[in-house]
Amino acid sequence: VLKPLDIPPFCAETRLALEEAMAATRNEADVKATIREHLSQTLATCFIPELGEEKSGKVRSIYFSGDNVVMVTNDRVSAFDYILPNLIPFKGQVLNMISEWAFDQTKDIIPNACCPSVDPSVVVQRKMKNLNVELIVRGYLWGSMAAAYEKGDRTFCGLSVPDKLIRFQKFDTPIFTPTTKAEVGHDENMTMDEVEKLVGKDMAAQAKDAAMKLYHRGCELMKQRGLILLDTKYEFGTDAQGKLHVIDEVNTPDSSRLCTVEEWETKYPKIAAEMATGKYKDVSVLLKEKPELKMKEFSKQYVRDALLEMGFDPTKDKSAPKLSDDQVVECSYRYISVYEKITGKQFEFPSGKIPVSKRIISNLQQAGLIKGCIAVIMAGSDSDMPHLETLRKELAKFKIPSQIRICSAHKQPSRLEATLALYNKSVEPVVIVGCAGGTDALSGTASYLSRHPVVSCPPDGMNQSCLNNPPGSSNAYILRPANVARFAAQVFSMQNPETCAALDANTKEKIVKLEEADAKTKRQRVI
Repeated sequence: VLKPLDIPPFCAETRLALEEAMAATRNEADVKATIREHLSQTLATCFIPELGEEKSGKVRSIYFSGDNVVMVTNDRVSAFDYILPNLIPFKGQVLNMISEWAFDQTKDIIPNACCPSVDPSVVVQRKMKNLNVELIVRGYLWGSMAAAYEKGDRTFCGLSVPDKLIRFQKFDTPIFTPTTKAEVGHDENMTMDEVEKLVGKDMAAQAKDAAMKLYHRGCELMKQRGLILLDTKYEFGTDAQGKLHVIDEVNTPDSSRLCTVEEWETKYPKIAAEMATGKYKDVSVLLKEKPELKMKEFSKQYVRDALLEMGFDPTKDKSAPKLSDDQVVECSYRYISVYEKITGKQFEFPSGKIPVSKRIISNLQQAGLIKGCIAVIMAGSDSDMPHLETLRKELAKFKIPSQIRICSAHKQPSRLEATLALYNKSVEPVVIVGCAGGTDALSGTASYLSRHPVVSCPPDGMNQSCLNNPPGSSNAYILRPANVARFAAQVFSMQNPETCAALDANTKEKIVKLEEADAKTKRQRVI
């Protein structure tokens, strides 16, 4: 009897038949041609102010919204800790789909924080307390560790590594090399003692044990697909009860190095034989003379290699160069290929060309995570808070979410400009309500710099300065908070069905009251 997830490995004939069937459906040239058609259908950023403050990672926008963490994975790619100027079509959603599949395949080892998928580019997870350690497991001497080894390093994260190893060599047993989790810049290696001091001895042991088991499961699953999981990193967090969960992503090309079994089994023996001759100081020297022996990876290594071939020096250059369209297509193709190879599923290209950000907003709305619009109430002083809260209450009657921002046009002009620039990045519609007493420079400045409609609603009543803004200022002027809310509802009615329904109900209510009043006066006239 097979236990859950004890999936029998494909025999070579079965795997070959599967790959041939997939190849017969569409070949590499066809897939690349389709990718080329979608070069502009990418996601650079995805600021959704309704979800709260954005924590922007290297390739994600992260929001802590209620009990959930909403992570929008964009199509940027980083290499050597630099963000490339190019966007890679489908990269974000491919990583999410691989991770979703991997989470499902490992849930018997450790619980994960994932909630049901709402959009290919979005991951929703239950909020956890992050351990703030990246737990890396390595099965092979590869990547940055191989480079350091060739320079003479033999101690990594407190572990001694034997002499006479060569790049690409498999370790007798996988090794554990944790690092810090840097918000910016480089992660730093940690010893197990340092991890224990940070998270506690018991929690460190639990996390290490889970990481090793996840890696072994990943190796088993990848082998069934003809792949080798060379190394990978995991992140963990704890729930309110202190129970450990795996979070973020699992065994994706961005968090792992992968190559085919065929690639390693074909090239490594040749590399080992060349190194045994004693002609080469290390494998890096060998590869310069015989580049055909370089391992082809299903990971970001292609991007790293492309940059290096373009002359990029990560130790000296201040920014990464732009990839060509052909390189972008190749990179996207590799992400899609590894998704299909790992999961056994064929990647489905979108049938239309709706912008990715619009699709995300629509799917988040359908999932009930957002309303799809927001009113931003901007005031020059917190002394006007009663007026601002009244506005929020009136907006809530129309199911319109709102935020209050305090920013003086006179005292904080740079901050005001930066705040407006932030909301200009919003992928959902925004209405800005300017609330400044005295000489109202806020509404005029906002309406000039903002891409969104601006309406003035001064806290001190009839304020003529709202009506005398200079040319280029296009703010509307509404005196009563209730009318501001109705104005915003009219702007958002086509975006938010709940707002549309509330607006119709508000209109009907007022008409019914007028009809009732007319009927009452009519009866009085008859009497």
